[in-house]
Amino acid sequence: MNREIRKRMFLEVDLYPVTCERHSAGRSNLEVLDAAIRGGARIIQLREKEFTAGEFYRMALRFREMTAKAGMLLMINDHIDIALAVGADGVHLGQEDLPLPAARKLAPELLIGISAHSREEALKAQSEGADYVNIGPIFPTRTKEGVKRFLGPEAIAGVAAGLEVPFTVMGGISGANIGQVLAEGARRVAVVTAVTTAVDMAGTVAFLREKIRQAGAMGG
Repeated sequence: MNREIRKRMFLEVDLYPVTCERHSAGRSNLEVLDAAIRGGARIIQLREKEFTAGEFYRMALRFREMTAKAGMLLMINDHIDIALAVGADGVHLGQEDLPLPAARKLAPELLIGISAHSREEALKAQSEGADYVNIGPIFPTRTKEGVKRFLGPEAIAGVAAGLEVPFTVMGGISGANIGQVLAEGARRVAVVTAVTTAVDMAGTVAFLREKIRQAGAMGG
């Protein structure tokens, strides 16, 4: 699959589940993936800061097998080498990770997403060829320890201003507050604990996806 096909598939994304086994209420990443598939998600990001490279690679192989069967995009957090090794669809990079131009040289056909905390970072990522930009963190979140600055939903439109590539939003978003980010124009919403700690993970995926689709139908 080439980058253009992957970009078209990304346009169909609504909910963007991200894994984090430490914040999964005792569930494994594979259980989270299974729930995401059953809930109809079209993408998942394998994010695991505490695995060794070998553990991450083996997990990524299983994720690739399952996502390929389900017709889902598989994004890998940080590890562009592992993304390439397992045939993933893309890699997501933070501001302190491998610079985007270098990543693009290594992986011309992968989707590359970039985390942005300001309009300047978002526009820089776009100018360097990011396929999408992730805006956040929106609300306080357990998965970003040590972060003290949160953008708030009211910042979404300003950070996204001038973006022609798709954007996602992330950071402490749940069923209780997703309406606030949807009201600000977000249509691709990345979540960790909203799904991974839910009693019914698959049902929560389906519920959040429906919320996003309803907002899109009403607001364009």
